Order: sequence, then structure tokens, then C-alpha cells
Amino acid sequence: MASFPDSVNENDLGKAKFIGELLVPAAPFDRKSAQETWTVAFAPDGSYFAWSQGHCIVKLIPWSKCLKNFSLGQAGESPNASGPRHMSNQINDGSQLISVATEPPEHTIDCGAIVWGLAFGSSVPEKQSRCVNIEWHRFKFGQDQLLLATGLNNGRIKIWDVYTGRLLLNLMDHTDVVRDLNFAPDGSLMLVSASRDKTLRVWDLKDDGNMVKVLRGHQHWVYCSAFSPDSSILCSVGAGKAVFLWNMDKYTLIRKLEGHHNDVVSCEFSPDGALLATASYDTRVLVWDHHKATILLELGHLFPPPSPIFAGGSNDRWVRYVSFCPNGRHIASITDDRLVRFWSIEERAPEAIGPLNDGLCCAFSADGSVLAAGTRDGSVHFYECPRSVATLQHMCRMALRRVMTTQQVEALPIPSPLCDFLTYKVI
Repeated sequence: MASFPDSVNENDLGKAKFIGELLVPAAPFDRKSAQETWTVAFAPDGSYFAWSQGHCIVKLIPWSKCLKNFSLGQAGESPNASGPRHMSNQINDGSQLISVATEPPEHTIDCGAIVWGLAFGSSVPEKQSRCVNIEWHRFKFGQDQLLLATGLNNGRIKIWDVYTGRLLLNLMDHTDVVRDLNFAPDGSLMLVSASRDKTLRVWDLKDDGNMVKVLRGHQHWVYCSAFSPDSSILCSVGAGKAVFLWNMDKYTLIRKLEGHHNDVVSCEFSPDGALLATASYDTRVLVWDHHKATILLELGHLFPPPSPIFAGGSNDRWVRYVSFCPNGRHIASITDDRLVRFWSIEERAPEAIGPLNDGLCCAFSADGSVLAAGTRDGSVHFYECPRSVATLQHMCRMALRRVMTTQQVEALPIPSPLCDFLTYKVI
């Protein structure tokens, strides 16, 4: 079995540029168990990188400090910028770039249990809480406060202040491993947790972490969840072939997407919310138009493609993770065949590949220039994302699709080829 179709010569593919790594100290940890990096995360403002380096420890490192030690293009230059942008000197406060005199502090957090999920969250003060009790709150989160949520193997969720490393909240309703965490992108500090107890739970941190809703429907472990960019839809996947879509205004199930042949383990929406990428043990990443429940693109990792029976069992091409680049043009996948792949949404073959042993998870930096990939030995490997200049057509499409569904685009009085392009039927 091959990793690429016969029409693709592996030697002709681009080589993903490895730019650096973060390693776990050898002592005093036991190297035999509980050392996996199950999750990595970047702060939305680009200030911090966090990874669960095994043995109950989370490391918080200023991203500017990492960039200083990497062999990245031009020290953190954005691929879409006209010149170098040194992240060590800037922090995005949501409205403008401001200079900072000192580098933010580095923290090592002992969570007291193995860490499976990580998520950064920040508040938008004018975004109202959905809670009923508005008389008194123990915590009042400001716009300049950055939070880190950690999901643990004992079912607890701990919320930390990133700048001080102080524990703020301890959420305790799950009864099994909290596998994944996601803050709503709208700044409301709504947090969704996915657990092996077969549920998703919705928490309101502006209401002191009170649980708002339990989403039930999965028959087995829930592995991953993801918010749409406008926070209106939640996707969840787990030990099963179905992809669940939830309405987050009504907390109801919208539909299930059927197409995978094995457990679905990872999901993420495109930056404009028009596409949904899901990764499965069936050796494939599927890119969906979730508005119409149709598959637009199939990214294969095993050739010839396995039969549904073979894909539904054990094979050496399990896709572990998928992530959408902020530029909306690239997708990264982590697979058991010891490769990391960068895909263009315009091609069915990888644009670039790189070596990665025992990869488990990945995430793009806030500007999309770097991919971080966590591994079973607790380390993190960093790769430079393929550089390209987005076309004006693609930028216009993303701008339009941020505010319009597929059905709304199809109702426009425009030529069919343009409609196909805007709905990603021609990508």
C-alpha cells in the first residue's frame, strides 16, 4: 500500500520546512507512560503557545520567545504581509497593535492529572452572558485577561489565568476523560467540553463557570468539537462514523453527516465558516459543505483507497488530527504513517510533506505561518506552512462566505460558474 496515488511522485512534492522543536526534560519523568502531548494550542492574539507535555504538566511559553529560536523565513514574517512582522514586539488587543516593553512571563502548570484538552479564551466585555443570574459574580473577566482551560483525565476542567499562572475555576461535572475543549470565538467565554462520558457540556465562564447545557447524542466517546467562526454551530465527532452538527443558540442537534467508514477523531471549520474538515481512522480527511451535508473534497492517505471493510478496522494510516490554516487555503493532517501533510484546498494531492514520528495533534499559529505538531514522546515539532499569496478571488470569496450560507449564495442572481466558485464546488 502506498501513501500517494500512482500519478503522484513523492520526490516531486514540496518538503515541509522543519523549523524547530520543544523537548520535554528527560528527568525526573518516567519516559514509559503518560508522557504524550495530546494537545497543543496558540493564543488567539499570538502571545502564547501552550502544550501538554505529559505527566500532568502544561507549559506556557511566549510565542515570541519560540520564534527567536526558529529558522522561520524571516523571523515570524506573515506570508501575507509586505514586510517582516516581529511578534515579539506586538500584541493584538482586538482593535490595534500595541507595543509592549517586556516579554510576557513563561509558566509551568501542574494540573494534578494527565492533560488531554487545552483551549485559550479571552473576553469581550460588551458580549453579554447567557446566564440568568446577573446580580453577582465571583469573577469579572476583562478584555485584557487571557484564560487557559485544561481538560483532565479525571473528568475535571481547570481554568487558569495565563499571565499569572493562577488557578481560577475547577469544573467537575464530567465523569470521564475530558478529551477536548473549545471556547466560542465570539468572546462570550462560553466553553464546550467533549468527554469520554459520551457527552458535550456547555459552560459559561462569565457566570463563574456554571454549566449551561449537556448535549447528548453520541453513543460512545466524544473525541473532538469545533465552533463555527460565528459561534452559531458546533461540530462534534467521536467513536462512531457520524459527524454531529449542533445549533448553539437552541442547543439542539441540526443533523448528522454520514460519509466516514471508521471513528471520526478530529474536526475544524474553515476561517470563513463555509467548509468543515473531518479526520477519521478510515485513512481520509473529508471536506464538507456542512450547510448542504455534501462532501466537496476527499483527501486520501492510503492508495489504492481501502475498501470500507478495511478502512473500518486497524490500518497503518489512521488520521489523528486535521487543522485549517487561518489563510483558508491550506489544511494540515497528522497520520500514523509518520508524515505530516499540508494540503491546498485546490488539490487532491499534498502540497508539502514532512517527517513526523508518532504525531498526535496539530495547530496553526494565529497568523498561519507555523504548524505545531505534538507527539507521543511529549515533544512538539514546528513546521513552516507553505507560503503563497492568496488571490483576490479567494479573499473576496472568504469575505462573502463569512456572512452567507450556501443556500443564500445559490439564491443570488449570478452566473453558475461564479456560484460554483463561491460555494467551493470549483476549488
